[in-house]
Amino acid sequence: MVIVSEGYKFIGAALVLAAILGGFAHPYAAVPFVILACYFAYFFRSPAREIVQHRDHILSPADGTVTEICTVPADEFVGEPCNKIVIFMSVFNVHVNRSPIDGEIKLQRYYCGRFRPAYKDEVGFENEHHLIGIDRGDLRVTVKQIAGILARRIVSWVTLDDKMQQGEIYGMIRFGSCLEVVMPVRAKVLVEKGEKVQGGITVLGRLDGE
Repeated sequence: MVIVSEGYKFIGAALVLAAILGGFAHPYAAVPFVILACYFAYFFRSPAREIVQHRDHILSPADGTVTEICTVPADEFVGEPCNKIVIFMSVFNVHVNRSPIDGEIKLQRYYCGRFRPAYKDEVGFENEHHLIGIDRGDLRVTVKQIAGILARRIVSWVTLDDKMQQGEIYGMIRFGSCLEVVMPVRAKVLVEKGEKVQGGITVLGRLDGE
């Protein structure tokens, strides 16, 4: 278990406030900020996971709950009929995001927008979001990080032409949000609406090659 670098400033600020209030006001005044620091450490956690890489598998990029599975007639990047899987992340889920497949980032776009609740149907179009397209050669997949009412910051540690391994961490969203994964319909969907998934562990789709 590690804490990603994004979390240190939040943890540090909460502990500083706890020390100030505890020293100059009353020890009990520090308690809420100590609790807050503990929550930040919990939120920014990145648990060690054994990623089982498989060429025919498309892994979940995030922890959360599947809220939607639908067909997309055409996708500009993938270039063929697709299925879209939406994963909602609560403030208690692990929030680091992982690459669903091996490949290179051949598409990267950031869209400014609104900050509506992440469970609303229209957030993929209206809310601020970051889109990457991963190209393996024989397979293309897109992952969209979507901001929510509390998630006002989308973090990405990759850029165009970066190579990623399946299950590799590439970013995160603060605090509570959702992701959309778009993959070809030739990959059989292996999850259902309402199912809990884990980033880098749960197989969202399987290619016919297996």
